[in-house]
Amino acid sequence: MRTVSENRCFGGVQGVYAHDSAACGVEMTFGLFLPELAEDGPVPVVWFLSGLTCTHENAMTKAGAQAWAAEQGVALVFPDTSPRGAGVADDEAFDMGQGAGFYVNATQDPWAKHFNMWDYVSEELPELVTSSFSVDRGRMGITGHSMGGHGALTLAMGLPGRYRSVSAFAPICAPSQSDWGRKQLGGYLGADESAWAKHDASLCMQSRGFDGPMLIDTGTADQFGDLLKTEVLAQAIAERRQPATVRMQKGYDHSYFFVSSFMEDHIGFHAEALWA
Repeated sequence: MRTVSENRCFGGVQGVYAHDSAACGVEMTFGLFLPELAEDGPVPVVWFLSGLTCTHENAMTKAGAQAWAAEQGVALVFPDTSPRGAGVADDEAFDMGQGAGFYVNATQDPWAKHFNMWDYVSEELPELVTSSFSVDRGRMGITGHSMGGHGALTLAMGLPGRYRSVSAFAPICAPSQSDWGRKQLGGYLGADESAWAKHDASLCMQSRGFDGPMLIDTGTADQFGDLLKTEVLAQAIAERRQPATVRMQKGYDHSYFFVSSFMEDHIGFHAEALWA
């Protein structure tokens, strides 16, 4: 692992680091915010998974999360959204390939060689972060925006006991029923839709739910609302009687202005669960 940058930030340190990834087969870059409290010992950590076209940098610089994380004494990890590089498969469309890993382990060519973001986010990067920094792997929460919200929800439900809390900003809720999903899941995982189920938050809610608190925010003016299908997940939550808070925020769109407006709520939500 090499240090790309480290900057003092709200009493803590905002770092950017790069390392050779065994899961993805290329060098991967991630951001890590450590609050000042981490100087005294391991602190809880919240993972922020970003959306389509993003890198580790978007949420790190636009979400306004560090101030609230410093106040609550929690670390933040900002992984990249996909493997990258000249030898990594890509697509001309913005919603497939580099910048659009969808947090799955691809099984189809040409994606299978590098696109193993499920293993990268759930296994490899947590091992690296917790062994190298003052972060407690036993106290983790996960959140994300858009495609990253999809990843946060499916990882949380797909790995019982791994995360104490899960939240999402405008997540892709039912990719099996959406143009933001069918193309990507079919391309990465093949035509057998049974292989898609673990990567569809609404189907995961129907089959297993989440053993912990859940918070979801989506704007009523989200320009991608038809693709997100929040109502499908909300129905699954109601049918399962899953403890969850689903909020439709009046007038907000899909941008980081929306994300940053409710970041305090989400960091506080996770901190309550992680410090309990």
